[in-house]
Amino acid sequence: MVGGVPEPLRKLGTAAGILFGGVITLSLASTLTIRALQTVSEAKRKKGASPCGVCRGKGFYICKLCKGNSTVEWSPLYDPVAINPCLCPTCEGNRVQRCLNCLGKGYC
Repeated sequence: MVGGVPEPLRKLGTAAGILFGGVITLSLASTLTIRALQTVSEAKRKKGASPCGVCRGKGFYICKLCKGNSTVEWSPLYDPVAINPCLCPTCEGNRVQRCLNCLGKGYC
C-alpha cells in the first residue's frame, strides 16, 4: 500500500481513467472529422449553386407576418374593444425571417 490507496483500487482507477479518456478522445476525433466533411461538402455544393431567387442570395427577407414592424396587433375578442401590440411570433421582433426556400444559406 503506497500513499494509503490499496493496489487493486489504484489499478481500477487507472483503467477507468484510460477508458474514459479514450472515449472522450474518440468522441472529439469523430466530431471533428464529421464537421470537416460537412464543411467540404457544403463548400462544393455552394460552388456550383445559383443564388436563391426569393431572398436574392441574402438568406433572410422582411418578415411577412409583421411586415418588418416587429409587432402584430392582437386581440382575444372577435370584435375588439382594444387591440394589443404583441411581439411578432415569426421573427421574434428581429424584423427579418430566415428564407424558407434556401433555409438561410443564400443559394439553392
